[in-house]
Amino acid sequence: MTRVAARLATIGLALSVPACASPHRSAESAAQPSEHSLAGLAAQHVAVLPTYAVRVMPELDWASSVGRLSDLKRTMDADILAAFDERGLKAGWVFPEALEQSYRHNPTYATDPYALAEEPLRAPSLLPDARLPEPLASQVRTLVALHDDVRLVLAPVELRFEKAGTGGRGVLRLVLLDARTSTIRWSGDVSSDPVDAFTPAITASLGARMAAMVAPQ
Repeated sequence: MTRVAARLATIGLALSVPACASPHRSAESAAQPSEHSLAGLAAQHVAVLPTYAVRVMPELDWASSVGRLSDLKRTMDADILAAFDERGLKAGWVFPEALEQSYRHNPTYATDPYALAEEPLRAPSLLPDARLPEPLASQVRTLVALHDDVRLVLAPVELRFEKAGTGGRGVLRLVLLDARTSTIRWSGDVSSDPVDAFTPAITASLGARMAAMVAPQ
């Protein structure tokens, strides 16, 4: 506990994230990232949370083909890890498996990364510089305290399947959190190309596009 408490008290890494949208901009405009919106994070150590939620929009007849939502979340996590590994970021960042291991080694102190109170991050009105609510703020601070040099947390808060053209597409909602200040630094959506029917290639595409925002090739 002494080491963890000291870690919480000394988190102070300099940030080099892209400038966030003004708090006075609309939620819609703040959630439209440029292709390389997170390129400033490539050289930092960032924690990536597990995918929090999956939603299939009612106008899209994909519910039966998507399968179990819990399995799809784990697939999304695996595709994110594979895409970041391909771009050389796996060693420097902290992914769900490592977060879960830290939790299992510190069960009386740490929070299960698969049970974080992330529901408020799905709100369409989310804006940069907003304060994180409790208990999420405390959960995130505890999470990064167990990993050296980690201050920022990238949360895939929702994998959404929506109507696009004659078929549909996947949209991954991302929120960047500052654990030290308990604030939202950025939020945005990553979208796949439209397809006629659900395919596992959608999550692979989303993972690749997410990694490209951090480490353009």
